[in-house]
Amino acid sequence: MLTRAIRHILTTRYSTRRHFPQSVRDAIEQAIGECEGRHGGEIRFVIETSFDVPEVWRRLAPRQRALQIFGQFGVWDTAHNNGVLIYVLMADHVVEIVADRGIAAQVPQTEWQAVCRQMEHHYREGRFQDGSVAGILAVGALLGRHFPGTRRSDNELPNQPVLL
Repeated sequence: MLTRAIRHILTTRYSTRRHFPQSVRDAIEQAIGECEGRHGGEIRFVIETSFDVPEVWRRLAPRQRALQIFGQFGVWDTAHNNGVLIYVLMADHVVEIVADRGIAAQVPQTEWQAVCRQMEHHYREGRFQDGSVAGILAVGALLGRHFPGTRRSDNELPNQPVLL
């Protein structure tokens, strides 16, 4: 736990912005927009630098935090229960995907986990844009398989990634 606390203290917003500069965030936004045009789902992308020390000491897991973010950003509040959160926690080097109940009933958790591992592999190699776009496209492929068709005219969730 001490190692994790140190990692969270030493992971800075500067390093997150260095890995996710505006050009990468623009590529993420563009990939989400294009991807959402091919299926009936909504994708939200959130990048968090680190936890505060009390959260680390309470052993807050990345999955628990992803569920909090899922609620905080209203990913659960889409008209067709079709929201998917891609959550990146830089300090722990993990990706979590949380799908709303309409999608989670159709897509097994193992398929989401495979997308997470693919993204993490890219990130370990320093390819943050490639990993992010690959993850979005993989999520889009899963959504397209289970929720085919084109997007309705309303875009319920913003396509811009969020840096926390």
